[in-house]
Amino acid sequence: MTDPLSESVEAAANPGSRVTDWTSDTLRECGIVVIGRNEGARLVRCLRSTSAASSEVVYVDSGSTDDSVVQAERLGAWTILLKMDRPFTAARARNEGFAALSDRTSVRFVQFVDGDCELISGWLNAARSLLERRKDVAIVFGRLRERHPELSIYNQLCDIEWGGAPGQVDTCGGIFMVRSEAFRSVSGFRSELIAGEEPELCVRLREKGWKIWRLEVDMAWHDAAIFRFGQWWRRAMRGGHAYAEVWALHRRSPLGIYHKPVLRAVTWAGLLPLLVCLIATIQPLALLGLLVYPLNIVRIAVLRGVARRGSWMYALLMTVGKFAETLGILKFAWNKARGGRAQLIEYK
Repeated sequence: MTDPLSESVEAAANPGSRVTDWTSDTLRECGIVVIGRNEGARLVRCLRSTSAASSEVVYVDSGSTDDSVVQAERLGAWTILLKMDRPFTAARARNEGFAALSDRTSVRFVQFVDGDCELISGWLNAARSLLERRKDVAIVFGRLRERHPELSIYNQLCDIEWGGAPGQVDTCGGIFMVRSEAFRSVSGFRSELIAGEEPELCVRLREKGWKIWRLEVDMAWHDAAIFRFGQWWRRAMRGGHAYAEVWALHRRSPLGIYHKPVLRAVTWAGLLPLLVCLIATIQPLALLGLLVYPLNIVRIAVLRGVARRGSWMYALLMTVGKFAETLGILKFAWNKARGGRAQLIEYK
């Protein structure tokens, strides 16, 4: 029996195989939801990559103040402007895009794309091919590539973050193809989440028996455009907030998620320095315990390869990032305690 995963990978990599660039079945059965806010030229590039891939493209705009809406309409996308009666979130934008697409057509599969991404030719066919063959798979995604990893260490970190082994996985990021039936079965994303909505969705799908699949196929180019430490810090804070909120939602589930990242961040950037400082009030030599941080940097650099370009900066940022994540966790805890609503943590 032929392995469907092998067929999909071969088809995407070999234009002469049975599944080539955008096939008529793909054009007919796959819709695309693009979300964005003030993405400028990135959005134009994104919509141009989707226009040839599907006859059904919806663009959902979250209060852009640039010419995003004008450009989307000019490029032929069905454009939806989110109302300002509720806070903007990526989850809400994707849900409304999916609902609008469902009202307009009966596509079996939907590809979600962020406005700072550009779909790579052949991806939709590879994704649809897998979903056609594996009826137990709800979500399929591929390799997201950073467009300019050479421009900053922060962009490089994003490119590293998106790597991973192919096959069945627990979670995915925001760029993926989903089976419409599966998405409806769990009522889509939780619109109130400001981050981490994709892993949270994956937990609920897996609880219903669906599988999440990563293909070893290039899926899209992403333009992170992170050039300043402050941008990276806020992105790490948002990650910590997502860890905490999604963990809290599913802490009683047998498929619970993110308890390890939350514990790791709080230990490294909260409990450990607090304990060292408290003991130091009695025994100043306890401050030597803070040497665990430079030692951790050395450990990470050695594991990655000390001679490898960017290893030391990578190790430094991975260690410092725990403090940003902890601030995000504390931000979630504070909002939860006072019954407040989380605000978007934007980094660009």
